Amino acid sequence: MEIPKRYEPQEVERRWLDFWLRSGFFTPRSVAAGDAYCIVIPPPNITARLHAGHALNLTLQDILVRWRRMQGKETLWLPGTDHAGIATQMVVARELQKQGVDRHNLGREAFVQRVWEWKEEYGGAIVGQLKRLGASCDWTRLRFTLDEGLSQAVREVFVRLFEEGLIYRGKAIVNWCPDCRTALSDLEVVHRETDGKLYHLQYPVKGLPEFISVATTRPETMLGDTGVAVHPEDRRYTHLVGRTAVLPVLNREIPIFADSAVDSAFGTGAVKVTPAHDPNDFAMAQRHSLPAVKVIEEAGRMTAAAGPYAGKDRFACRRDLVEDLAASGVLTRVENHSHAVGRCARCETVVEPCLSDQWFVRMEPLARDAIRVVEDGTVQFVPDNRKNDYFEWMRNIHDWCISRQLWWGHRIPAWTCSDCGKVIVARRDPPACPACSGGRLAQDPDVLDTWFSSALWPFSTLGWPEQTEDLRRYYPTSVLVTSYDILFFWVARMVMMGIKFMGKAPFHRVYFNGLVRDEKGRKMSKTRGNTVDPLELMDRFGTDAVRFTLASMASPGTDIAVDLKRFEGYQAFANKIWNATRFVLMNLHDMEGSAPSSPVIEGEPSLIDRWILSRVNSVAREVERALEEFRYDEASAVLYHFLWHQFCDWYIEMVKPLVVGEKSASAEAARTRGVLVQVLDRILRLLHPFMPFLTEDLWQRLPHEGVSLAVAAFPVWNPSEEDSAAEEEMAYLMSIVTKLRNIRAENNIDPSRKVELLLRSDPSSRHRLHETHVALIQNLGQVSRVTLVETIPSGLIAARGVVDGAEMAVPLAAALNLEDERRRLAREIDKVERDLDAIQLKLGSEAFLGRAPVQVVEKARTIQRQLLDRKAKLSATLSGLMPPGSLSSRG
Repeated sequence: MEIPKRYEPQEVERRWLDFWLRSGFFTPRSVAAGDAYCIVIPPPNITARLHAGHALNLTLQDILVRWRRMQGKETLWLPGTDHAGIATQMVVARELQKQGVDRHNLGREAFVQRVWEWKEEYGGAIVGQLKRLGASCDWTRLRFTLDEGLSQAVREVFVRLFEEGLIYRGKAIVNWCPDCRTALSDLEVVHRETDGKLYHLQYPVKGLPEFISVATTRPETMLGDTGVAVHPEDRRYTHLVGRTAVLPVLNREIPIFADSAVDSAFGTGAVKVTPAHDPNDFAMAQRHSLPAVKVIEEAGRMTAAAGPYAGKDRFACRRDLVEDLAASGVLTRVENHSHAVGRCARCETVVEPCLSDQWFVRMEPLARDAIRVVEDGTVQFVPDNRKNDYFEWMRNIHDWCISRQLWWGHRIPAWTCSDCGKVIVARRDPPACPACSGGRLAQDPDVLDTWFSSALWPFSTLGWPEQTEDLRRYYPTSVLVTSYDILFFWVARMVMMGIKFMGKAPFHRVYFNGLVRDEKGRKMSKTRGNTVDPLELMDRFGTDAVRFTLASMASPGTDIAVDLKRFEGYQAFANKIWNATRFVLMNLHDMEGSAPSSPVIEGEPSLIDRWILSRVNSVAREVERALEEFRYDEASAVLYHFLWHQFCDWYIEMVKPLVVGEKSASAEAARTRGVLVQVLDRILRLLHPFMPFLTEDLWQRLPHEGVSLAVAAFPVWNPSEEDSAAEEEMAYLMSIVTKLRNIRAENNIDPSRKVELLLRSDPSSRHRLHETHVALIQNLGQVSRVTLVETIPSGLIAARGVVDGAEMAVPLAAALNLEDERRRLAREIDKVERDLDAIQLKLGSEAFLGRAPVQVVEKARTIQRQLLDRKAKLSATLSGLMPPGSLSSRG
């Protein structure tokens, strides 16, 4: 089959993606029981565009899935997308604002309908981008976290947990985002060290001519103070415990009390207690029966309880209040203070802790078994050290706030009867109150945290709560591939929910890929302008080159620094594969039909054929071992080295004279062509999980059996094909040729000029130089004649070398103009000696050694070592060109 001179990735990728999808190769076919392999995709947001993190994660999953499919396993890679409550609501709300429509005026039902319309039109964009990356998911099973089946699963889980007392509704301090206007879980808050202020305030003590001083980083919250706490053993305040302080500005009387939770060393040792805006204060207030006064409302503005500051933005209130407190003498001191400030992970707004009615999941009972399955190895983490992070979080777990004040998402299945106040939690919408038969039921307006539905993903996507065939065959799934930054958001919660509702952990192994960073190791962000668009990379370098680059850098748990030069390098690798296949195809001559899996080789196979067949067999074992251990980087390195260096640089170069020369019609050439096809066929199979488009296109052009490389058999190591003798002998010959090439380079011999080579084999060596070896050396080393000698004349002007028992000499009189070369080497040595004198003078200076930074001194010493080494090599080369008794240099 003809093959174009140039590889055009875009045309190849479109053609084979369409072919795979039409052919249904990615939908699993039932095979032997117990041989199923399943991965569920971490569902990307419907608002998302393919980014570098997606590209890495999806590439690594696809490598595993294609590899297992080629091994003959019943392989299911189940795809889906996430409704992304906050993100999607924000996107659609902004689109409506551009049209002059406010969602609140539109109303809830109409707005949700608009979101569904937006989802149908734009929400599938990410799916198309995943397909373009080559993701071999079963797209017939595409799921969505708000589809009918998953909604049923979410409601079933909520009701069961509620019935068991594991879900409850109550007042608690939550993380509130004034911009997103919703509660956030602890995991959705990013704490950043921030330069702020510590304000020292003095509250008058009623009935005494003294004050009690407190310190705060958020003075606006003082308007909600309902007490002042001190440590019971702090003698500074013992006489004040039980008395009353007067809250400045509002003149509210608040108790002074003792609580062991107070840190006497912080600030003044006395703590203002604001129960509605601090979780620790809320806990103290409950212990001491203090009221909670909410002074900051959901939009971040001050409430009526803030008195003269009502209606002001919280930060404007802080500014004005500080000025007023300073003027009245209440503010006594302001210190610079660095502290961790919580921000919304989505919009960067400073989070406001506030008291709110929310729904929670009791996590501690669910965490027990989830800890056990990791402790006993039922669930394994790769890398293993991620267990420490997992245990730390799980053993100190807090209840999970699962309600969100949004319109887009799974509506909480709870209703309140307006007649009797009963709260009804039900699997189906209740027609009337079961307590009083009243029909005035109001459903809770909140929706569930997006991660709640995601926590059910491994079994809800397989049909639960129905007992489906998919659930029976594919649960628990085989492996989860995800980034380590969602260990707590998603992985831990899936383990808890899987054990709770399926009785088994949802996967056997979890592979944590690293994060993708820029070439300087910085996290990518649009603000920095250092993001990399994988779609643009695929346009520029080809999808296979992008995939192989990412895989080559993927070491378990290690972050990846994106460098465009790496992509360029693997683009060249893709072109190398294309050109190697083109060479093979152009020289198949009349070879017709299918390529047998083990071509019949008549007669004794040559050394080089034995060697390459043994090597490709060993490569199959090395790649399989690496993939079993999730060492994508090692598998990639093995494939790259074998294809480029051993198959192309050595084997193809060694067989070229045979398949394109005078002997191309011989039986030996026909046998070699069969070996070429067999080895290339195996290479393409081994490479297919990494570079699916290119390998499919090339494999289809070769003589082959089967309809697609996507479902062809993956090569398996065969001990009977191992030929250690051939590999050892070829390694010896290759070292001779490599040494010869080095000799040529070191002696400035024109690469195209043929040289004579004298070879002496040590009689005690296990290697012997035969006529076959001689022909290979001549071909690969640009040698006109190889002479096997018993001794190499000592007075011969020659470049010499020794390789594993073989002594080599290249006579230089015919290879060089000796006088010109001597002069060139003398000039080089003279230049090196001048540079060496300069650097040694610097290193001999006490002033330089005393004042220069350590790294500068070390760099100078490194240069000195390099120059000494360079001088030694040049001097040795010049000595070899001098007549006996001559001097090669000035010393």
